[in-house]
Amino acid sequence: MESWSFPPVYEDSYFPDRSSRYWFPRRETMPAPEREQLVLKRLKTVCAYAYEHAPFYRRKWDEAGFHPSQLKSLEDFESRVPVVKKEDLRRAQERSPPFGDYLCAPESEIFHIHGTSGTTGRPTAFAIGRNDWHAISNAHARIMWGMGLRPGDAVCIAAIFSLYMGSWGALAGAERLGARCFPFGAGVGGMSARCIQWLNMVKPTAFYGTPTYALHLSQVAADEGLNPRDFKIKIMFFSGEPGASIPGVRGKLEEIYGAKVIDSGSMAEMTPWMNVAGTAETDGMLCWQDVVYTEICDPETMCRVPYGKRGTPVYTHLERTSQPMIRLLSGDLSLWTNDRNPCGRTYPRLPQGIFGRIDDMFTIRGENMYPSEIDAALNELPQYGGEHRILISREAAMDELLLCVESDALTYRRGGAAIAGFRNEVERKLQKVLGLRTVVEIVAPNSIPRTDFKARRVIDDRKVFAEFHAQIEKGQA
Repeated sequence: MESWSFPPVYEDSYFPDRSSRYWFPRRETMPAPEREQLVLKRLKTVCAYAYEHAPFYRRKWDEAGFHPSQLKSLEDFESRVPVVKKEDLRRAQERSPPFGDYLCAPESEIFHIHGTSGTTGRPTAFAIGRNDWHAISNAHARIMWGMGLRPGDAVCIAAIFSLYMGSWGALAGAERLGARCFPFGAGVGGMSARCIQWLNMVKPTAFYGTPTYALHLSQVAADEGLNPRDFKIKIMFFSGEPGASIPGVRGKLEEIYGAKVIDSGSMAEMTPWMNVAGTAETDGMLCWQDVVYTEICDPETMCRVPYGKRGTPVYTHLERTSQPMIRLLSGDLSLWTNDRNPCGRTYPRLPQGIFGRIDDMFTIRGENMYPSEIDAALNELPQYGGEHRILISREAAMDELLLCVESDALTYRRGGAAIAGFRNEVERKLQKVLGLRTVVEIVAPNSIPRTDFKARRVIDDRKVFAEFHAQIEKGQA
């Protein structure tokens, strides 16, 4: 296949014809069974490499009774190779700081250091070698080409530039693509208003960030008397949280900006994190299997589930030589299919994207729910003001759900009957979607704090629940 070696070698002078739908036509459209045989060959190479260079994998696989020489099929891979969990990586870095004993390259070859914030414990450090960074930028450029981006297009990157991998990965891909990069960033007070001014002035072809932040920017634009459609953005691609594959959220963004909305992103540890991403013609997220091998697995057995079934993504690097992840358990939930894709690529697809993390799931009266389901339902309502909080009580005999929902400005100004009508509409919608009664409080527009990063909307706190519930009862008395 085109430029597929280990370690990878890519020529920065290479570009397809601008009219080509594909960056690598052969790799992207070959029959899936043929690609799987090549992936198997690569897995043998990657596993042998990791066994030789990483005490972490050698120890873990010896304990599991696996040796790379035993790898004869993809079925062997999923049944014999144990999954890696995030806590395994943290323990490895505690044992062998700062990068863990799964670092396969010498520290002298590390080119970029990224990682988690560490606000709730020891941060996890990501060490990326120079050649790996080059391969990452090529992979992201190729996937962004599939989104419809071309050399010379302007790309606004409106995500935090810190240790966060999302912004840097998008920038690396845009630079390799030959785009005019517009790394605006996010996170500083007053920056959203300035971002709106720059979007209106530069009128970039594409925008990258989180869906939540893009919706927030649209409200800031309205407050500044600007119409987001005047920014002339054609492509918006997102990562960091569910949303871009949720019809209600995607439709709202497309309506506001008049742009094509594309979902992308797996895990920072799996950079090139665009290894699951949609294209200009195909919604949801394709599993770019020749970049990162993706399995959707049963959370209990860690074996691959049939197409059409739900499970948790498990990822394996096929090109990384520094800190390669081999069967890294995501902890997310998704569903995959293997139907014909409108773009002609022969990859499996996550048609509904990634629903969210399995540990974000909460159970109310025996029903399993995901925050993304509530996000989707609210974004279908025209009076929704763009933000909400989900409050869960664990105090009563039965768990209860309380939802604080912003209305739009017009509904809130009308007051009384208009607010009550919107509350009833939210309650009816959630009854239909969730199958249970939800206590709803309507609050003023922009009264719930926004975030430039991943939205955190679930609060599992009895005290907060009681305070909000008391407010509702007082208001309805």
